[in-house]
Amino acid sequence: MSEKHLLSVKGVNKRFGGLQALTDVGLQIEPGQIYGLIGPNGAGKTTFFNVITGLYTPDSGEFVLGGAAYKPTAVHEVAKAGIARTFQNIRLFGQMTALENVMVGRHVRTKMGVWGAITHHPGARREETAIKDRAMELLEYVGVSKYASYTAANLSYGHQRRLEIARALATDPKLLALDEPAAGMNATEKVELRGLLDKIRNDGRTILLIEHDVKLVMGLCNRMTVLDYGKVIAEGLPQDVQKNPAVIEAYLGGGGH
Repeated sequence: MSEKHLLSVKGVNKRFGGLQALTDVGLQIEPGQIYGLIGPNGAGKTTFFNVITGLYTPDSGEFVLGGAAYKPTAVHEVAKAGIARTFQNIRLFGQMTALENVMVGRHVRTKMGVWGAITHHPGARREETAIKDRAMELLEYVGVSKYASYTAANLSYGHQRRLEIARALATDPKLLALDEPAAGMNATEKVELRGLLDKIRNDGRTILLIEHDVKLVMGLCNRMTVLDYGKVIAEGLPQDVQKNPAVIEAYLGGGGH
């Protein structure tokens, strides 16, 4: 696998009982890209996403992140390796403040640990202050800093999505994996989301994006892979993928439903 790729995944297979959900699926993402993963309903996008982020254990596959092999067998290990993700259904701590939610994400990178916090070690206090400062920076970055003291459950839907992205960024990921971040958003919120994702890419981050809004994906992504029935049917530049006969058939011919 080439060193120029931030993420290289090859030969992923996943079966659930009698259902072959993924068959020899792979992709390669270069640093600084927004890479799209699209396909009709039931195509296997979320299954593949869950495999590379440690929610599902693959039956086979090769996984390299930042030049180092990793095993996607546990979510916390994948997070330590450098992949942070959001979910299609928002998973914030509803009764915690926006600031606290981001601080939780930042604790993945702490050094003092639980014991330091319990004993109020000076190093732990300094680290906690640094975590809070970084969390505020990220809330500002995604545009919701004025809601830092609000409980997450009381934020608007669009702001909750932004907060989830801030929490994921708090882990300092090599790869930010977003599972349908525009789902449920109105037109204005989608425009704002596009601006945020553009900013994240322009600041040197790499994003893997699952999204049903084809217009949003085509306008944002550098490259993309299309799945149908758990298999790769196309890969390449958005303008080329859009014209691919297999892709047109999958979306318009009822494939994957």
